[in-house]
Amino acid sequence: MIVYNQALDLYHTIFRLLHFLNKFENKTVIEIERIRIWDFYLLFPSKIHEIRLKRGESDIRKLRKKFIRDSKNPYEKISENRKIFEKIKPYQLAAFNCIASYGIIDKSFLNQQRISIINKEILIEFVNNFEDLPAKEKNVIALMTGHFNQMSLFGTDGLKNRTNLLESKYDAK
Repeated sequence: MIVYNQALDLYHTIFRLLHFLNKFENKTVIEIERIRIWDFYLLFPSKIHEIRLKRGESDIRKLRKKFIRDSKNPYEKISENRKIFEKIKPYQLAAFNCIASYGIIDKSFLNQQRISIINKEILIEFVNNFEDLPAKEKNVIALMTGHFNQMSLFGTDGLKNRTNLLESKYDAK
């Protein structure tokens, strides 16, 4: 039996990453690890409910409960988040290189584990040719690029630690 998984599809990965990048302006610099984490949650939206939030973040808790329902889709069921996260890494990195080859992001920043948007016009042209995303995916992108873009990637309250997708114990604080 052949089963399609969008997580392991390079073209779908490019599609997802372009949607994230479209939320930012030229010269914006974003960590690759941050976008990789966002992409994981776009692939598996029900996993957003596993992100640890602080007590003072009840507004985010309410938003994710209301707009990103915890579905019991059997195709989204994964038991080991870190293993899947590492399995999709080559597709994500290849997608970043492809996007850089189109001149949308700066290729030299990839070596520094960062993304820098250099041509928003080409990015907009690509994204405008896409069909509209379903509401759930739009909500995930909005939450990730909004709230989870403002928090640090490192430290005990950082995105890496809260998601537990990447090791954060040895990060500089």
